[in-house]
Amino acid sequence: MLNSDAVKEKMNNFMTTEGVRWYFIPPASPYFGGLWEAGIKSMKHHVRRVIGNACISFEEMSTILTQIEACLNSRPLCQIPSDTMDPQALTPGHFLIGEPLMALPDADYSSVPMTRLSWWQFIQRCTQHLWKKWSRDYLHQLQQRYKWPMESSNIQHGTVALMKDDHVPPLG
Repeated sequence: MLNSDAVKEKMNNFMTTEGVRWYFIPPASPYFGGLWEAGIKSMKHHVRRVIGNACISFEEMSTILTQIEACLNSRPLCQIPSDTMDPQALTPGHFLIGEPLMALPDADYSSVPMTRLSWWQFIQRCTQHLWKKWSRDYLHQLQQRYKWPMESSNIQHGTVALMKDDHVPPLG
């Protein structure tokens, strides 16, 4: 059993030898969480906007949240230092599976009326809609803005830039 004392003791010993340190925050106090809680708040906001008042089952919600999780874990964090001419971005997916998360693109259901969608198509439409909103907000957060104009260097050959393409699907 997972709740037995022997299993708990074995897990505790493993975590201790691996150097895992737990940081707990008080219940109902997300302001103690900092950056990760801000990310959760942002995602909750977008999930509410996309799903709205739709009555969906547990399996449908689980599918939507899993796809959203994959989208979040495919976001670029920084450039991977390499000698090649094709720079790559480090993503949370690299920490999870050792490489970026990729998926085959689905059909675009944004122009199909809601009443004509099957449940799977509805879930895909929700995920695509959330991806568009979240990626737009995420890119705005990455852009540095200063109160006063500051001089900056021009883009040179070899400078890494993040390009936005509205036609690229999630995990594309």
